Amino acid sequence: MTTNRFDLSRTSAFGPLLLRVALGAVFLAHAYAKAAIFTFDGTEQYFVAQGFPAWTVYPVFAAELLGGLALIAGVRVRWVAALLVPTMLGALKTHLPNGWSFMAPGGGWEYPALITVALAVQWTLGAGAYALDNLRLRAPMSAPAH
Repeated sequence: MTTNRFDLSRTSAFGPLLLRVALGAVFLAHAYAKAAIFTFDGTEQYFVAQGFPAWTVYPVFAAELLGGLALIAGVRVRWVAALLVPTMLGALKTHLPNGWSFMAPGGGWEYPALITVALAVQWTLGAGAYALDNLRLRAPMSAPAH
């Protein structure tokens, strides 16, 4: 019997880890852009021009910021991934008229579609390695009170 030097059972938890850290970084970058680059006023104007109420900037910013941090830390990863999908569907709606390629003027729909699919994949895979959720799952039960 031959042994496989590359044991997938020992490395399979790293795929979800890499995916959630990458997704978390993307969401943090977009939250940062709304706050520091475009400013909230500028982002409000953009949202209004796209048919969204100005106030929706703030829940989207909060979702991106908190969702990005939670993904990177590995906290409630399945829930966070699922809850970020509506944010990405809003982005998809915005970019759909611009065509497929994100390099098109105004950015196409390929990037938001890819992030939406990646969130769905994250939801199916879970947190993977080095997630705070894993620590919580392994926490010892406290002894019953006497």
